[in-house]
Amino acid sequence: MREFDTIAAVSTVLGEGGISIIRVSGKESLEVVNKIFRGKDKSSALDMKPYTMKYGHIVEISSEEPLDEVLISFMKGPKSFTAEDTVEINCHGGVTPTKKILEEVVKAGARIAEPGEFTKRAFLNGRIDLSQAEAVIDIIRSKTELSMKSAVLQSGGRISREIDSLRNKLLQTIAHIEATVDYPEDDLEEVTADRVKEELEEILINIDKMLLTAEEGKILREGLNIIIVGKPNVGKSSLLNAILMEKRAIVTDVPGTTRDVIEEYINLDGVPIKIVDTAGIRETDDIVEKIGVEKSKEKIDEGDLIILMLDSSRELDSEDNEIIEYIKNKKYLVLLNKVDLKNEFDKNLIKDIESKYIIETSAMTGKGLDILKERIKEMFFGGEVKAGDVIITNTRHKEALIRAKESLNAALNALEFTLAIDLASIDIRNAWIRLGEITGDTVEEDIIDKIFSEFCLGK
Repeated sequence: MREFDTIAAVSTVLGEGGISIIRVSGKESLEVVNKIFRGKDKSSALDMKPYTMKYGHIVEISSEEPLDEVLISFMKGPKSFTAEDTVEINCHGGVTPTKKILEEVVKAGARIAEPGEFTKRAFLNGRIDLSQAEAVIDIIRSKTELSMKSAVLQSGGRISREIDSLRNKLLQTIAHIEATVDYPEDDLEEVTADRVKEELEEILINIDKMLLTAEEGKILREGLNIIIVGKPNVGKSSLLNAILMEKRAIVTDVPGTTRDVIEEYINLDGVPIKIVDTAGIRETDDIVEKIGVEKSKEKIDEGDLIILMLDSSRELDSEDNEIIEYIKNKKYLVLLNKVDLKNEFDKNLIKDIESKYIIETSAMTGKGLDILKERIKEMFFGGEVKAGDVIITNTRHKEALIRAKESLNAALNALEFTLAIDLASIDIRNAWIRLGEITGDTVEEDIIDKIFSEFCLGK
């Protein structure tokens, strides 16, 4: 029955500001607010027309003393965010007035909303599907304009339309199979099997196209994790400072100055990138530095891209080779730093690395940084970063697509080796169910609860 309660929460950031908004949603939202609202000339909130605002004061229920000067707005369901009657109280920003008004709303009959409950109600009431609901939190958490645009497209149903189209094709295929099974006297089984194979192969092509975008999508949503590694004093901290264009890391001529991990975000053509400067990797007896070296190795395992920095003013040595061996199974670029100094380095000594992944740089002058950024875009986005296409940004969606693909391949195997279209139909239906998990049509309730529990309060 909690799903039918009238709920309330602060929908703006709690702190000092011009305005705070307390959102109230449910069939009794107008009645709840009316108990504590006193309009100009003693007018009632119950007299409000939908999609209008009314000026007045919020008062304490017990004493009738005014708490704040407010504007209230009324949105009639189903034409509201939650598809329920919704009232928003616009009060002065600040922790004390906002919390006090929320307390009075609760005393008037509402309950505090759970995390994500407003968006969950929009989903349960059919205003949006599950993938659109998940896009709401992606918009809130977006780190760049490009990641925000990608989330906005998803919130508008871009992915949902693609998934619905595939599911409709699968339903038509299932219908063809069932018609053949129901009328065996027409001897259409072999003809139907050939037709079904063509239909499934076409659907698989579309699923593969979406899966190819999953890596880009994950980066747009969560950011690209770049780890800078190398021996002490090769210029890792100088590179971080040059990319950030500020003195974020301490730089000295003393090897081992950086002893802990330093993390910062930058925006690369709309892609959020977390750059991690690590302690120099070497054998050391210093206990603190040794801990930093171990942290550096742990970060390498977490990185999407490793930037290995080598000092071009010195010859390659065993410590450099050891680091190369440690990262060789990862995506990485090699920066030959300090090219502004005397060059003692022979590129031919770096084995098994394509020349386009070796970049001559100077963290002091900025030489090579533009090339570095272009190489990153080539490695992860084919040279161009854009959000206009259908991009799979959610790991849950990717997993559902993979499971649907597995079911369709199983159906194709059944058709190829047995021509048993009724057996293939089971796998096709499983694929239809898996795709439905993306939009929420076939997802289990506990998964829905988990998704919305990760939302912020007031949304």
